[in-house]
Amino acid sequence: MQQQRPVFDQVNVVVADMDATLAFYRKLGLAISDSFGEWPPGSGARHVDVAFPNGMRLEFDNLPMARIWHAGSRADRHGRKPVIGLSLPSREAVDERYADLTAAGYTGCQPPYDAFWGARYAIVEDPDGNDVGLMSPIDPNRKFEPALD
Repeated sequence: MQQQRPVFDQVNVVVADMDATLAFYRKLGLAISDSFGEWPPGSGARHVDVAFPNGMRLEFDNLPMARIWHAGSRADRHGRKPVIGLSLPSREAVDERYADLTAAGYTGCQPPYDAFWGARYAIVEDPDGNDVGLMSPIDPNRKFEPALD
C-alpha cells in the first residue's frame, strides 16, 4: 500500500504571555478574533487559531493548554517548543506513520491518541529535536471536553 504524503498546514506555538503575543501579531497585521477565552473552564488554558486564505493555520497555546494535548509539555521536556503540524488522510495513517518513525529510531513524544478536538494525533521529534505533529482529519462526532488532572 502506497502512503499518501502528509500536508504541511499548521504551526503551533506555545507562548508564555498570550495577551502580549496576540498584541504583537495583531500589530504585525494578522486578523485575530477577540472571541477566545479560557477552556476548559477553570483550567487557565487558552488557545487561539489564526487561519490563512491558503489553508495554513498559526495556532497559539499557553502552557496550561499545551499540557492538555502534548505529553512532552506535561513532563516539562518540551516546554515552549513550536510544533510543526502535518495532516494525514486517516486515523489509521497517524498510527502507522508514528509506528514507522519510532521503529526507525525516531523519538516519540506523544503516542497516537484520540484528541479532544476530534482528531487522531501524535508527536515525534525530528533529528534536531523539533516536534512534528501528525493529525488525522477532525471528526466532529469524536470531540469532547478533556478531563483536567
